[in-house]
Amino acid sequence: MSNEKNIEKESLLSDVKPSKAIVKLAIPATIALLAKAIYNIVDTAYIGLLDSEAALAAVGVTLPLLLIFVSIENIFAAGAAVLAGRQLGAGDKKGSSTTISTIVAASTLIGGILCVGGIIFMEPLMRAFGASETVMPLAKDYAFWMFIAALFNLPAQSLNCAARAESSVKISTIAVITGAALNVILDPIFMFEWGLNMGVEGASLATTVSQFVTFAILVWFYLSGRSIIKVGLKYIKPTAKLFKDVIFIGIPTAVIQICLAIATSLTNVAAATLPDSDLIIAAYGVVQRLILIGCYVIMGFMQGYQPVASYAFGAKNETRFHDSARFSLKSTLLLSVIVAGIYILLSQPLIMLFNRNPAIVEYGSRLLISQVALYPAFGLCYMMTITFQTVGASRFGLFLSTIRQGIFYIPCIILLPRVWDVNGIYFSQPIADVLTIIVCLLSYRAMKRIATQNMNGV
Repeated sequence: MSNEKNIEKESLLSDVKPSKAIVKLAIPATIALLAKAIYNIVDTAYIGLLDSEAALAAVGVTLPLLLIFVSIENIFAAGAAVLAGRQLGAGDKKGSSTTISTIVAASTLIGGILCVGGIIFMEPLMRAFGASETVMPLAKDYAFWMFIAALFNLPAQSLNCAARAESSVKISTIAVITGAALNVILDPIFMFEWGLNMGVEGASLATTVSQFVTFAILVWFYLSGRSIIKVGLKYIKPTAKLFKDVIFIGIPTAVIQICLAIATSLTNVAAATLPDSDLIIAAYGVVQRLILIGCYVIMGFMQGYQPVASYAFGAKNETRFHDSARFSLKSTLLLSVIVAGIYILLSQPLIMLFNRNPAIVEYGSRLLISQVALYPAFGLCYMMTITFQTVGASRFGLFLSTIRQGIFYIPCIILLPRVWDVNGIYFSQPIADVLTIIVCLLSYRAMKRIATQNMNGV
């Protein structure tokens, strides 16, 4: 039975019409990512019930930390997923098992280093992310369990990407949804007076426990022998070439998250110099967690596209690869427009789900609209970054991954608030998005040409 299921999974990657294969893989992947977003949304919503702007701001200043962790996860997980997908397409199942097993082991080690280092340097990190003296104690309470979670979140993400590479998205979906549902249940128990009364710290602990359950489910799946890609000690074979290949592939995706973390931190720092600083930071923290939902919709679709494209590239099936890319581009732009429209139309009600302070609602709704006014820039840039990764043009992918929240946004958020106060924050993202769209359009033909050349060995 296991062999039959594995053959069916490979057939999905190799034979089913690209659009159907992408959608079939993307739907459960998107559901899983949206369930993952529940961790952040539920924490923020429950913390909003504490009626404390300081508590809400504390969660806001820890967001860059979360994004940095995700970026480190993605260096290894996304890189390993693409490389393992290519190896499966070329018929090298043993190679894919070696890639994933080695990266899971490395992720476990790195998670331990981040946990210990983060706890030691917690206060300077929180200060760098914009925590005021009022917010600092609560930010430290929330961040502590985030560092503990790094011990298993990093290897869990590698296992999750391995499941995606072999089209085993069902187990990934089950694992993430189970953890998210558990988080909804545990948050109030850990936070409020009728339970453990741990406040902000309880929200973070509940998330950590739930994420461990997700990790445990993924470990069980791979140890049970149900997967195409095998994970075990005998497959762990670290080599300089393996890490170089994985890192070069994974860095563009990770850099997107790193730039977002830097951009979020700099926005908090810019807001800290303005009147109503804690209110703006609290509003921005809510907005960024809402934005993550939109990001996860696009990322989920890309998780359907990437294994199909990687397999076609590894099998040197040029027609299938280009069909996948065209369908992905059109669908990503459509999804981006839909997400932006929903956020713009429902900006105030969405902010009010988390806090009803009129000032926070006002700042939050304006920030949300400014963040998504030209949201197709994110979808276009992310799709092209993933494609450049897949075809082995990681340097070009790396460049694209830095432009939106890095090269273009950072100068805007540093300079504009000094001139226009809070309006400078509102206008920074739209300006960066216009420039991003221009660069991506100019790069599209190069993407198609490089893909064809690399598949044909030119």
